[in-house]
Amino acid sequence: MATGPEVRFYHLTRKTLEEVLPELLEKSLGRGWRAVVRAGSPERVASLDAHLWSADPQGFLPHGMSDDGHAADQPVWLTDKVENPNGAHVLFLVDGAGADGLDAFQLACILFDGRDAQAVQTARGDWKRLKDGGLKLTYWQQNERGGWAKAAEAG
Repeated sequence: MATGPEVRFYHLTRKTLEEVLPELLEKSLGRGWRAVVRAGSPERVASLDAHLWSADPQGFLPHGMSDDGHAADQPVWLTDKVENPNGAHVLFLVDGAGADGLDAFQLACILFDGRDAQAVQTARGDWKRLKDGGLKLTYWQQNERGGWAKAAEAG
């Protein structure tokens, strides 16, 4: 029986992270969930922060990062650290951010670029390690329209 959070692997093949992440964050917020987005570096956090302010011309995704403060008040927290300062339900791991500290969340989503051989290799290693750790895993692939189809599961 699986213990710990559910972990979803999102294999990006048709859309970029910049296209997919705002969609997934909007769905999470629509469910009343808070989110943490963990990136691989402080520079990437700053880049994602700038992108999320302009991703939707009709609105914006409410979010913050360490420069903004008030972590507990932020529906979406951007970081490069292992933390959950806003009491988030879901963790999004991007750009090869390490899959550590998952137990602080109900759901972890690992997004990786299928056009990047190193990202694919890292995701395979994470899948094996987390599967061996007894977690429930699902693997999602983009279809021709950029939507998601479950292609595998374990645990």
